[in-house]
Amino acid sequence: MSSDSLKSMFYQAVESRKSIRQFSPQMPDTQVLERILTAALHAPSGKNLQNWRFFVCTGAKRDQYLKYSQKSWLGIKDALQKKLKPSLYEFTERFFFTLGDAPVLIFCYSQNSEDERYHTSIGSVYMAVQNINLACQVEGLGCCTMGAPLEIQKEVDQFLGLNDREDYRAGNLELLCAVAMGYPKHDPPKAPRKLEDRIHWLS
Repeated sequence: MSSDSLKSMFYQAVESRKSIRQFSPQMPDTQVLERILTAALHAPSGKNLQNWRFFVCTGAKRDQYLKYSQKSWLGIKDALQKKLKPSLYEFTERFFFTLGDAPVLIFCYSQNSEDERYHTSIGSVYMAVQNINLACQVEGLGCCTMGAPLEIQKEVDQFLGLNDREDYRAGNLELLCAVAMGYPKHDPPKAPRKLEDRIHWLS
């Protein structure tokens, strides 16, 4: 494949990526999920610590999380009601109660260390999450990166059974976000990109 073709495919994937909140219940093949997670592992990281930790929930474990998702909604619903149009607010509320039927949930953590600055550590994980987003795009899947689990962070930690991990007991394992993933069941418009005051050239 030519370099021009590769460039075209890359920019098309980046520019066409958008958040999906309605999914087919069809479970992606394990090989597809492994490719997506492997893409995450190829992200850059501060001091090459590769400090990301991913916890993947499917099946019954995914279903059990729904009650936690509904609880996390309580922490953000008032702020969203002020920001969103009524129809979009109702759509978002339904998403939190069903997670759009997404069959896969990935909880993304940073294993923080005294060997690296805090913001560099969490930034490394978010770069891996972006790789997940782009890998979903090229695999024909959709995803939605969610910060709402942070509203009930300790409960999510317990739900995932992290209390027995040494890094968690030491206070070094921190939830940053979750990613709902599956085959898209809708094709929403992409939010327009805001360009004003975003890029500054200095010379």
